[in-house]
Amino acid sequence: MNYHKLVLFCCIFLWAVVSTTAQSTQEKIQVLIVDGFSNHDWAQTTTVVKTILQKSDLFHISVSTIPSDIGSNAWRSWNPEFGNYDMVIQNTNNIQDTTLKWPEHVEKNLMKYLKSGGGLYILHSANNAYPHWQEYDTVIGLGWRPKEFGFALQVAEDGEIKKIPPGEGRGTYHGPRNDEKIHVLKEHPINKGMPKIWKTPDMELYKYARGPAKNLTVLSYAIESETNIKWPVEWVVKYGKGRVYNSSMGHLWKGDIYPVGYRCVGFQTTLIRAAEWLGTGKVTYPIPKDFPSELQISLVKGDLKQHVVDSE
Repeated sequence: MNYHKLVLFCCIFLWAVVSTTAQSTQEKIQVLIVDGFSNHDWAQTTTVVKTILQKSDLFHISVSTIPSDIGSNAWRSWNPEFGNYDMVIQNTNNIQDTTLKWPEHVEKNLMKYLKSGGGLYILHSANNAYPHWQEYDTVIGLGWRPKEFGFALQVAEDGEIKKIPPGEGRGTYHGPRNDEKIHVLKEHPINKGMPKIWKTPDMELYKYARGPAKNLTVLSYAIESETNIKWPVEWVVKYGKGRVYNSSMGHLWKGDIYPVGYRCVGFQTTLIRAAEWLGTGKVTYPIPKDFPSELQISLVKGDLKQHVVDSE
């Protein structure tokens, strides 16, 4: 093969590789993770979530980190193009510093994105965020809010949803993290094929999560051992043409490194399936054979922990 033919062959080969990669990327579900501040370890959370989603080979993931210097030119010009993505993962939280906010134009753009059919994953403490943002309360359905705000939900013995009105009960709280049994209440594409009861480790069970609770469907609950009250764990909200998934699973505190809650096969499967449903309206990712049972926790094996350490 002479020089010119070799150059031509290399060009054709490189074009084929680039073209195939671009086509493969375009075919995947486009995900945007929004992070930048939280009282939790938001940076590691983003890394772990990204790694878990990527292993499914269903997603192409981008990250937009909001500048934390509120009011600066960088903060004012921060403007994620939500419309370029099939779904968004909200990984910010200002519960300990309410001066931390999104620019108002970004808040409005997220609402427009959802109303037109986008998907939004409210990741654990993201439902603690933005008490100033009234429409955000509608989107998340239930959040970390005071006793006087909105309805709290419990699951009654007959499976019906019991509403606790504003002023009754307590503001949102959780006790120590426990191994919890997740009880499937409502069959949904996210949980279809899962055991009706499965066990996950070291989870925060939110009690008296409060909000407008409009267009909301509770998917699962866990039972508080001290009182036998059934508290929602996962719920979905319809907002315009959009889909929202909200869950108290996914706690990752500062100082933790790839904790067992994130290593749980049940959590990782739920994360992937919820993200796929939010992005496409359907679920194809299979339930793995080692999915946890009612009595047995199942943890993912592998070196993701080292991957997280190396990425910091």
